[in-house]
Amino acid sequence: MQEQRFTKRDWTLFKNKIADWQESYMDRLNKEYIELLSEDTNPSEKFWRLDKRIKEDRKKTGVQLEMSRSSLINNIISLINDGAISFENLEEFSDELKETASVFIERQFEV
Repeated sequence: MQEQRFTKRDWTLFKNKIADWQESYMDRLNKEYIELLSEDTNPSEKFWRLDKRIKEDRKKTGVQLEMSRSSLINNIISLINDGAISFENLEEFSDELKETASVFIERQFEV
């Protein structure tokens, strides 16, 4: 079992911030969809590209996630990997959480 590397305050902070993070991320996605739909190409191509993109995006943590304490670290790592948040968004969180997230992210690039 993964050692919890965050505080109760981290969990409360995450619950308070996640809705705004997701709204901001989905707003950015919507703008990207508008750009896609504004391209000078045939309507069917735009439709199918948008369909594929939405199917991919709806699986990302910036759109939906499992809200549980046990998923906190994984959710934060996924949010960072998906570009929904950055390390700067973790400024108010504990040093333990930031360090854990940083180690996980670094390990991904060592492969």
